[in-house]
Amino acid sequence: MEETKFKFPSEEWLARFVEELNKNQEYRAAAKDWEGDMILVVNAGPGVEKEWAGYVDLWHGECRSWSVLPDRHAKKAEFLIEGPLDSWIKLIKGELDPVKAMLGRKIKIDGSMMRIMRNVNASTEFTKNSRRVPTLFPPG
Repeated sequence: MEETKFKFPSEEWLARFVEELNKNQEYRAAAKDWEGDMILVVNAGPGVEKEWAGYVDLWHGECRSWSVLPDRHAKKAEFLIEGPLDSWIKLIKGELDPVKAMLGRKIKIDGSMMRIMRNVNASTEFTKNSRRVPTLFPPG
């Protein structure tokens, strides 16, 4: 039987990501001191007709709530993380390091870069968690 794959980006993908995150012990340990929410934005472009925005409220190693937003301005968050589909795909596949992606501006961060750098392990485990989601990517 073939495993169900979740289209990225989508509400179903984000729901599965959060489900996996909340049972991920590596993330829980790495993010035990993290407090803050973020909006993840996949820019419109090849493979993404309209900008996609997902919200996650992260607190001490777990996601307390999440939602797909109508747009990036629908909610305020401590961090806004955005990039084109190809950068997100590389992050999800583990082909792009999250810190290098931020520093190389493949992914843009609006929020305290210092706070991200003090919590590199949490950022890395958060990104690695996406590999736990069987993903179907749109053609780019």
